[in-house]
Amino acid sequence: MSPSATGRPPRVTRAPALPARRRRPRVAHLDDVRAERLSLADLLDTVTDEEWATPSLCPGWTVHDVVAHLTLAPVERTWPTLVRVARARGDFERVNADLAREHAARFGPAELVAQLRATAGRDSRFALNGRLDPLVDVLVHGQDVARPLGRPRAMPADRVLPALRHVWSSAFYGRADRRFRALRFVATDADWSAGDGPREVHGPTGALLLLATGRPAGLSDVTGAGVPEAAARLEGAARSGGAARSGGAARP
Repeated sequence: MSPSATGRPPRVTRAPALPARRRRPRVAHLDDVRAERLSLADLLDTVTDEEWATPSLCPGWTVHDVVAHLTLAPVERTWPTLVRVARARGDFERVNADLAREHAARFGPAELVAQLRATAGRDSRFALNGRLDPLVDVLVHGQDVARPLGRPRAMPADRVLPALRHVWSSAFYGRADRRFRALRFVATDADWSAGDGPREVHGPTGALLLLATGRPAGLSDVTGAGVPEAAARLEGAARSGGAARSGGAARP
């Protein structure tokens, strides 16, 4: 019988609703990133006002500067930053340093620690960074801060391993695979190795991550016949400006 004959509206059959598509997180291993940021904030609670002026592992950067950089990472706006890079004729290093120091001048230690905690679990990153870069950032910069202060800071292998794999062949971090060509790096706390040389460098993943990002501080935790050569190559990179800078290879 037709709808007009019964006076009732036609019955509409609705298609089943499709499940909502989950957005891919912008930050990989976000739980680990959050935990690392929060534990670093706890460490910074123990730092005196005088210690905030301590030089970090990044030459020219104080502890205060590095922490300011870390608080900017989850909230940095892409277009304003790119405009500044363009005005600096493509010198991202200079812009990166300027932003960190401006933020450090604006906010004191307690305020920066509060910012670090407030954004610890934020799923955001600078648009030009990769999904694993926030993890690398907090792991490595945590050591940039803790080691000069003489504060022990663990680097759990399960958190470090994805970061180490990420940076090893990355141009942004200085291409450790090329810098350490003909050397073999072997982790002692995880199933990881890289390189094919006869001389080997053995150590925990945390120390290998520091070396891969251009930080000689990792040399104190490694052993093997390849260590002297690894040290020489890091020294050569530092002389040429390819290590211990502020972003990729030893760069905030």
